[in-house]
Amino acid sequence: MDTFGAFSSLDYQSIRARTPAETAIKRLSGIGEVLSGLDTATIRSTDDMARALRTLDTADKCIRMILTEFKSERTRDVTREADRLIDSIELARDEISGLHHAGEAGAERLLGANA
Repeated sequence: MDTFGAFSSLDYQSIRARTPAETAIKRLSGIGEVLSGLDTATIRSTDDMARALRTLDTADKCIRMILTEFKSERTRDVTREADRLIDSIELARDEISGLHHAGEAGAERLLGANA
């Protein structure tokens, strides 16, 4: 999935919103859709890991921009959705970090066996 292509359609989804808070929620929901397409089980290489981390970083920045842009229109729903997404991003980062460390341990075991 093209990370930036996936994020570029978010504003189109929010055009039909009636209120600024609804616009923010629609944009956050779009970010959630992009994140739901991220499957850590498919990470096989450091390139896959880097791509996943870039996606998470981009999503995090988008969420923070939305919170800044809609600061005066923040409702409980907007804040709750943003917090939920940020928590999901942190969990995914932790999972990817665990994959990275497991990969290092596996490589060390292989190197140790060949030494």
